[in-house]
Amino acid sequence: MNRTPGEFRIVESLQKLGTDIREDQLRYHRRRVLVSKEFTFDAAHHLHAYEGKCKNLHGHTYKVVFGVSGRPDETGMTVDFGTIKDIWKQEIEGYLDHRYLNETLPPMNTTAENMVVWLFEKMEAALQSEAYRHAELEGRTEFVRLYETPTSYAEARREWMIDE
Repeated sequence: MNRTPGEFRIVESLQKLGTDIREDQLRYHRRRVLVSKEFTFDAAHHLHAYEGKCKNLHGHTYKVVFGVSGRPDETGMTVDFGTIKDIWKQEIEGYLDHRYLNETLPPMNTTAENMVVWLFEKMEAALQSEAYRHAELEGRTEFVRLYETPTSYAEARREWMIDE
């Protein structure tokens, strides 16, 4: 199996569980690892008590990035990307995508700074719920970053949310 990095070869057979690798070898470590998944949504809003363009009704194509960490299970996986997507689809997206945010979010000024904390709280609550909680994985939200434009974002981090 000594190969030069970058050497091209065609795989002759796929590695088989139980033959080429044992089940107890699937988990390489027990260290906490962060996985990240991003989503986009289109929404309209306006800001209260603000003198500027954003006091008028307008829209954005938002991008939200969730950073979720955990410890690997026996297969070497921490938090499945599909789980993060399920939480987004079932618990969060319906409040945001193609919505008037001032109407669908809790009473707040719909600034990126307020919205990113709400997003953090929703993801964390879902991860800790019975439906998604796997105690041995210790899954938790580490950060949420909400882009209002391609160059402007607000971020909530676990240490700010938990310690304050």
